[in-house]
Amino acid sequence: MQLSVHSLPSLQGPADDQTLLKKRTRAGRINMLMVLLVCAAPVILSYYMYYVVRPEGRVNHGDLIDPPVAMPADHALPLSDQQGKPVAVSSLKDQWLLVTVAGGACDKPCEKMLYLQRQVREALGKDKDRVDRVWLIDDGQPMRAALAPAMAGALVLTADAAKLSAWLKPQTGRSLHAHWYLVDPRGQWMMRFDANAEPRQMHKDLSRLLRAAGDADEAGRP
Repeated sequence: MQLSVHSLPSLQGPADDQTLLKKRTRAGRINMLMVLLVCAAPVILSYYMYYVVRPEGRVNHGDLIDPPVAMPADHALPLSDQQGKPVAVSSLKDQWLLVTVAGGACDKPCEKMLYLQRQVREALGKDKDRVDRVWLIDDGQPMRAALAPAMAGALVLTADAAKLSAWLKPQTGRSLHAHWYLVDPRGQWMMRFDANAEPRQMHKDLSRLLRAAGDADEAGRP
């Protein structure tokens, strides 16, 4: 009589199972990091192309924030809209943000900044929908009603001044109201423009960054 052996039971013990599990876990973590790097690569590349591999003589007109400052957690910077509804600061990610900070009454310099903020965005043409206009009101007062038509399509949000100051910073000796602040799609504050900056220079900086970023962000919000 002949006997045929088709298979033998596995000789793996608990130690072998643990080793296999560790290998799979390590591989999973590596794969997750690779996905994160792929997602962040376009914005990182835009910084590199704009600030490192740039033609001789090109000068950025805004103040580069190096290193960029990450957006605070939702609980660290609570926001609300003009109806008092809470807005998560993390919901502002995935778009470039051109931010103005001012009180709700908005004096003449504030009005000028909001006007130029809109003009600079409009000048971006087909890329304008990749940039959100944001007005952060830091004195707890509602937006002056007369400004509502001009702010149509913009994000007008109320923020606590002290908590906001933990993220965005003016130049030494100046007010938080004295600048525009540029935030990238990952939520990192990365550039600051003086309130008296030439709009054409701001437009040049924004255009170069958007061009270098390529498809890092999509036009409009989901």
